[in-house]
Amino acid sequence: MSSGKLVSAVLGAILRVIFTIFVVYAIYRGATVCYDYGYRVFTEPAVSVGEGYPVRITITGEESAMELGELFAGRGLSRDARLFALQYLFSEYREDITPGTYELTTAMTADEMFAVMAAPAAEDESSQ
Repeated sequence: MSSGKLVSAVLGAILRVIFTIFVVYAIYRGATVCYDYGYRVFTEPAVSVGEGYPVRITITGEESAMELGELFAGRGLSRDARLFALQYLFSEYREDITPGTYELTTAMTADEMFAVMAAPAAEDESSQ
């Protein structure tokens, strides 16, 4: 085997190993980020501890999940608009949230906020 072919074979093997390491790292990093984000969908704590501060929110019922996320993040009720949108989409209250004005606090989790926004519908059904 000539020295040129040997160098070419060694460089090819090194490049394949580097490429494989890069692909494995990218998959590992992507899986870690996805797991962390998925975990946060169901376990994200409230923005503040204690009583928090009150925030009045008006929901028209025409907002998309992302628009709700941006509204809540913009008002300080959520840290991440996309995360809040996913929490809304996975929420058991998604179909029960009614339009209106709500007094929420920064000490509430997303699930607690959804429960408050769905409460009028639940009260109406129980009174019938």
